[in-house]
Amino acid sequence: MVNRRRGEIEATIEGRRHVLVLTLGALAELEAAFRAENLVALAERFADGRLSAQDITRILGAGLRGGGWDIADGEVARLRFAGGAPETVRLVAALLRATFLCGSDEGNGEGGDPSDAGA
Repeated sequence: MVNRRRGEIEATIEGRRHVLVLTLGALAELEAAFRAENLVALAERFADGRLSAQDITRILGAGLRGGGWDIADGEVARLRFAGGAPETVRLVAALLRATFLCGSDEGNGEGGDPSDAGA
């Protein structure tokens, strides 16, 4: 079971359940990857909801590594996520909400509410 207050979410990836969380180390990794000066700049970078496939891969990779899976972004790009591309986008939105909205009770822990996928 995930702890939403810690920013954790669950996802089904290639038929197995995984916990994703953007730990402090994962956030530092994303700051470097996106050349963000700080967490506020990183959050602003994601706020408009316009993410490339490479952005999604980086965010998911950081979240999976934060959850304890030793996986490179290149491997993340080859994974099969339950629900395909639309669910993968919802998953990233849920991870970002869980991280930057301080573990609010939005969503169900696995991809969040489909009606607010643009978060």
